[in-house]
Amino acid sequence: MLLSAEESQLVLVDYQERLMPFIHESESVLRNALRLGRAAQALQVPIWGTEENPAGLGENAAQLKALCRETLAKMHFSACADGLTELLRAPARAAQTGNARSLPKHLQKAPAPQRNSIVLAGCEAHVCLMQTALDLLDEEFEVWVVTDACGSRSERNRDAAFDRLAANGAELLTTEMVAFEWLRSADHPQFKQVLSLVK
Repeated sequence: MLLSAEESQLVLVDYQERLMPFIHESESVLRNALRLGRAAQALQVPIWGTEENPAGLGENAAQLKALCRETLAKMHFSACADGLTELLRAPARAAQTGNARSLPKHLQKAPAPQRNSIVLAGCEAHVCLMQTALDLLDEEFEVWVVTDACGSRSERNRDAAFDRLAANGAELLTTEMVAFEWLRSADHPQFKQVLSLVK
């Protein structure tokens, strides 16, 4: 089964300024997250962010946060407990300000098609990312974890998270795998732009 851009949403979990200096290979993890986010943006894949206790851990890296439609502040380790599931399932907003139901039928937008493939990357892999992924699986989303854009303070914790996620039905892949599966073909109009991100 290949990942489809039209069915995907990207969630960037907790790349926060006071956490990242302690993450194993943090520069590489953050660089891959940026590549992933820019590829998603080029291919019109919705991007969401989360921040764990932002008052204590700070905000996400500014370049990443700028790519996100919304960044969810949370206190639970799983972002689902603080509203991520509802964000991922929210219907399209009305064409104009106000309640869609108060508009005439011809001006109301149909609900957005469900994008059930959730591409996840973030920190720490064995805490917030893993708990969010497991809850999304319980909610019957397809979960795809981008391993080279995930990190923990230790390799052992990161790798244990990947083992557990795979055993529970998450697909593990890399930034380049995501980009090329979203593209599917060198004929894609955004091929050169996305290729420049992964080179």
